[in-house]
Amino acid sequence: MATWTTAVLAAATLASCADSQRDDEGGGGAADDGTFVFGAAGAPEMFDPFYATDGETFRVTRQMFEGLLGIEPGSAEVVPELATEWTPNEDGTEWTFTLRDDVTFHDGEPFNAEAVCYNFDRMFDQNEAGQTAGEYWGYVMGAFSNDAENSLYQGCEASDEFEAVISISGPTSGFPTMLTLESLSMQSPKALEEGDANGIAAEGEGFSFPAYANDPVGTGPFTFGEYDEANGSITLERNDDYWGDAAQVSELVFRVIPDEATRRQELEAGSINGYDLPNPVDWAGLEEDGNSVEVRDPFNILYLGLNPEGNPQLKDLKVRQALYHALNREQLVQTQLPEGAAVATQFMPDTVSGYNTTIEPYAYDPDEAKRLLAEAGAEGMTLNFAYPTEVSRPYMPDPAKIYEALRTDLEAVGIKVKVSTASWNGGYLDNVTAGKYDAYILGWTGDYDSPYNFIGTFFGNLKENDFGTEVMPWGKQLADDLKSADAIVDDAERGAAFEAINQQIMDEYLPGLPISHSPPALVVGPGVDGVIPSPLTAEEFDTVTVGGE
Repeated sequence: MATWTTAVLAAATLASCADSQRDDEGGGGAADDGTFVFGAAGAPEMFDPFYATDGETFRVTRQMFEGLLGIEPGSAEVVPELATEWTPNEDGTEWTFTLRDDVTFHDGEPFNAEAVCYNFDRMFDQNEAGQTAGEYWGYVMGAFSNDAENSLYQGCEASDEFEAVISISGPTSGFPTMLTLESLSMQSPKALEEGDANGIAAEGEGFSFPAYANDPVGTGPFTFGEYDEANGSITLERNDDYWGDAAQVSELVFRVIPDEATRRQELEAGSINGYDLPNPVDWAGLEEDGNSVEVRDPFNILYLGLNPEGNPQLKDLKVRQALYHALNREQLVQTQLPEGAAVATQFMPDTVSGYNTTIEPYAYDPDEAKRLLAEAGAEGMTLNFAYPTEVSRPYMPDPAKIYEALRTDLEAVGIKVKVSTASWNGGYLDNVTAGKYDAYILGWTGDYDSPYNFIGTFFGNLKENDFGTEVMPWGKQLADDLKSADAIVDDAERGAAFEAINQQIMDEYLPGLPISHSPPALVVGPGVDGVIPSPLTAEEFDTVTVGGE
């Protein structure tokens, strides 16, 4: 059993022994001229990672920004990035970060402890719109400066030029691992100030972003070039002053191609060098044509989200159970997802600590679904059920087909489905957050190996979640239980606590319907080397070379 003391020692050992993927001397590594063109499934919402919530935005910002801690390519292991060491005090409420002393931001400004504290205070101090848009901060820190007593983050002090001390309200399994999140990346204080970075405002069902969000400044191996929105093209350029190994290509281009079939055609034509989420039925053919299909380990969950605030009938557990029994998830997995996909029994994959192996999947039982609906007085209920367009995600390679399978099952037990849809970054995500739908399909790819990163993200913040748990009688209890479990120091005890919560979520609460886990892939064309598939779908493209055939 790991105790707080052993956890501290492990953290210290990791910090001192882990091999960074960057060159400690800075600027090392021969770089080849050339361009790597990647076909993206959706457009980025903007380029300030703090306000981002979707994978397509992070795919781009990940190449420009870095955090205090990083993830070992190809794994979920935490490694040094802009911090070389991190050490807690005895009770885990103060963490001292030793910083790299050879890093500059893309605008030439120095990276140091003052910059670190500026970033954290900037993220903490958000207006109302910023608090809504800054979802990741809300998920992991719990609150912003206007509710400081309920925030995990309690402050940052530059104790030396290259030493920053971050204070938190109490120990948690997620800190400091959460500092690997793209949203918590370090950005140039000068650029943030000059671009009015916190000047975000609500606009209709979305947000109006300040100038900085389209002119970002980080420390990473690529710098921002331009965004040709009309042609769906984002260009990044190699950072020749990068502190680590220089990127192997001089230019990185993302072309937004929402349709998967079109992405394959573009790859075959040689106009792109790779793309994400190839249709599983095409994997063999792509390989036969000389491409490389890189399959990631599954680290995700697809779920059908429910909104009891929008549709009060969904407050009844029997109704939610009826919906679950109506879904033929085994057939969906076999027909719509790649080999290796599995029916989900809970809101996390089985590789995460706290996964409960004793939970059995809900049976596909249309008769039981009809019985429960009748018992709840919800026969013939109407459900405003939505899906996204112009996107593929690791957990749902073809949202429309998955939606049709689920809709057909629901209608088969007498539910009247009102079909709603919107493009991924053109309203869908905002509509989900705003509670515009009764039900919706969505999912999550883990940011790091932590049970709280899954179920804590979903249900740990009572006011900021997409499942409407604030209106449920058990919502606060679930949020409190999650926070209590996450604060347990002993690994085995904490894992057992999360296993019990997982059981309770599925038996007593059922706030949403876990559907499946899926092993996503990406594909690159002939002559492309250096792509390291990530179980977190967090590939970094500075190691990629383009040549050969």
